[in-house]
Amino acid sequence: MNLLIIAPCLLSPFYVYRGPKDKEYETARRLRELIRKLGEDWQVLAYPCPEFELIGWPRAPASREVYERLGMRERAKAIADFIGRILTEEKPEKVVFVGVKGSPTCGVFHTSSSNPDKYPYRAMQEFFYLGKKERIQHSKELVKEQNFELKPLPGILFEILMARFPEGVYFEFDKEDVEGSIKRLGTVLQVSNA
Repeated sequence: MNLLIIAPCLLSPFYVYRGPKDKEYETARRLRELIRKLGEDWQVLAYPCPEFELIGWPRAPASREVYERLGMRERAKAIADFIGRILTEEKPEKVVFVGVKGSPTCGVFHTSSSNPDKYPYRAMQEFFYLGKKERIQHSKELVKEQNFELKPLPGILFEILMARFPEGVYFEFDKEDVEGSIKRLGTVLQVSNA
């Protein structure tokens, strides 16, 4: 057996902090098509969303540093323990971890970064009461105001996963390049016509 371990927001766009936009719907649709092409020797694990587990939904955009302050490391360790238990019991031959470029928790090689001292933590609670259109607009404003930067670091969960499971194959899905990401992931999974 081979195991594809994937960030849940890639398959179900409704986990995304502000709610799905077109790129999230397209990502989910294309990944479902790709997964259908996997052979019978593949299984798929969409682990619990660390950000949903910690904050709920909807939630304001936040950086890796903000999530560190909010206690994400402990939540991420619990999810890594869950994944580790599955790997120990099922003993897959090949394991491919798929994360999300820029995610504070599930970024593989790139995460979002900002100054946690300047973050308006009240925004996490306020987002719960906003409608989708308002959330999308407010999230854009908050990202700009907080000066989020893309840093060449893993997100909190993937930092833990890479330390615990260095033998895995790690892939970062870029929702700004869905087509390219699908093709590259198809190559990693050895799926023709990805």
